[in-house]
Amino acid sequence: MPTKFDDTPIDDYLPQNGNRGYRVSRYELELVYKVSSNRLTGRAEITTVTTAVRDRYALDLAQSLTVSKVFVNGARAAKYIHQHGKLVITPAQKIPAGGVLAVVVQYNGVPAPVHGQWGEVGWEELTEGALVASQPNGAASWYPCDDHPSSKASYRISITTDTPYYAQANGTLMRKQTKASQTTWVYEQPEPMATYLATIQIGPYRKHRLEAPRGAVPMQAVLPVRLRAAFDHDFARQPQMMEVFTEKFGPYPFEGYTVVITDDELEIPIEAQGISIFGANHCDGRRGSERLVAHELAHQWFGNSLTLRQWRDIWLHEGFACYAEWIWSEAAGGQSADHLARSAHHMLTRLPQDILIGDPGPARMFDDRVYKRGALTLHALRLHLGDPKFFNLLREWTARYRHASVTTDEFTDLAGHYSATPLRGLWDAWLYSLPLPQLAPPSAPGRN
Repeated sequence: MPTKFDDTPIDDYLPQNGNRGYRVSRYELELVYKVSSNRLTGRAEITTVTTAVRDRYALDLAQSLTVSKVFVNGARAAKYIHQHGKLVITPAQKIPAGGVLAVVVQYNGVPAPVHGQWGEVGWEELTEGALVASQPNGAASWYPCDDHPSSKASYRISITTDTPYYAQANGTLMRKQTKASQTTWVYEQPEPMATYLATIQIGPYRKHRLEAPRGAVPMQAVLPVRLRAAFDHDFARQPQMMEVFTEKFGPYPFEGYTVVITDDELEIPIEAQGISIFGANHCDGRRGSERLVAHELAHQWFGNSLTLRQWRDIWLHEGFACYAEWIWSEAAGGQSADHLARSAHHMLTRLPQDILIGDPGPARMFDDRVYKRGALTLHALRLHLGDPKFFNLLREWTARYRHASVTTDEFTDLAGHYSATPLRGLWDAWLYSLPLPQLAPPSAPGRN
């Protein structure tokens, strides 16, 4: 018998996002974007497997986009309703549990960011072009999806736009074809990707390949010509940064890495799978944003390959990326991770101690204290384990859960195997208690 339509939230932090009854395995997006009018026309083919027999299934899709047709398994849907950010589809025939649910949605409109307590996220119009910054719930601003980080799938993204503009999406560029005034760019992202990490970047850009040691991960930059000189200086150490992180965290988890520099200024950089997006203001010619370059690169391991299953575990992304900033500083001959940790600890003592890093709540999940105290949690663990065991743990963490969804419990359980004594007190103090714990004295380098 069909199950009752289940509206139980998948994640209490974003109760309106994510859907039950199926698991997505692939998205194939065919998009046409007109820069001058910010007009988007799309066709989304979404391949899923059902987990239960249901009368209807839902996808997340913003109301700024209008649905024109819906097909299910090659046939017109019996009916569909698009309201309150949900596209609810009723198939003409019941689909058994474990059956294929292949949905095609044709839609169009003027894409706009999703408004919420984290500001505006999703598709954003630039002075010349567009960018996508979807964390945590902005993916539905430009395509129908199961918008929750635990829902990871492979992607093919085809974007057709005005010929003068460069279009960047996740994965490998498989084909580029120009016809008259429009160019089509087709990208393939085979590794599973969370919806908020899918991106489109369009602007007056040129591609520039970065020189890297033989055998290293291919790296490239996509940026305006006017910023090339500043970029070459500010991002010059990125290949060395990649080497350091590969040694500390394990193999880079994707086929390549692209940095996009927009012609506009951005308040903060943006992460996407295989891509980091910076504003023109992050190219100052003085390496003033190198800390952020390290932070965004580290997200390829912590956030993009290993993606949280629930948003309450956001420290698994931001604490690790923040700690990577300190690791890079230490490796590059700057201040040591221990010095930076103690400086951050001193700063936190002067701030309210009213946040649980292991469950900060939706309003505070991007609070800077989650980043800094999350990084301090890792430093406290490093002081306890010593460097050899600590970095062996990180490499096993990224290898065991490569391209998967993760939880804090999985990390703490794995860490327990590297410690001769129980770690429960460390986790309770740093992740699940309000008062800021003291840091242990510095350990000797390489201590076991």
